[in-house]
Parts: sequence; C-alpha cells; structure tokens
Amino acid sequence: MEGLIPLAIQLLSGAAGGNIIGKILPKLNLGTLGNSLSGILGGGLGGYLLSTLGVDAGPSGALDIGSIIGSVASGGAGGGVVMFVVGLIKKALAK
Repeated sequence: MEGLIPLAIQLLSGAAGGNIIGKILPKLNLGTLGNSLSGILGGGLGGYLLSTLGVDAGPSGALDIGSIIGSVASGGAGGGVVMFVVGLIKKALAK
C-alpha cells in the first residue's frame, strides 16, 4: 500500500506539471484534459525513470520528506516534458 503513495504523488504532480506548462506556453496548450492526461503519463514515466536510477521512496517504501519532494519533482518535471513534446507534435501535425 505504501508503494502506491509515491506513484499517486507522481501522477498528480505530472498532471499539475502538464497544466502549468500548458498555461505558460499557450501555443502548445492541449486543453485541461489533454494537458492532464499527457502530464499523468509523464509523471508516471518520470517516477519510473528515477526508480530505475535508484532514487526510490526510501527503504522498504517508507515515506519521508525527501522522497515526497523527489516524487513531486520527478512527476512534475516528467509531466511538463511530456506535455511539451505532445504539444510540439500536435502543432507540427496541424501545419
């Protein structure tokens, strides 16, 4: 059960990151739903990449402030990056 908490944090942070990038870059904005979905995907990928690099939720899945901040940062950054890339692809296909 404790292993799901970092994943949930990463997914929610990814959605937030996608929407923040959508607001900052209106030409790449996919709408709230598109930004959120691409952000959730990016949040999950960002968390997965960090876990493969050995940055996890701590020993035995224990949560501490460092792992929570890491989950928020990886999810938000991953969500923002994926939303940005999807927005660029959508813009290129629209031409």
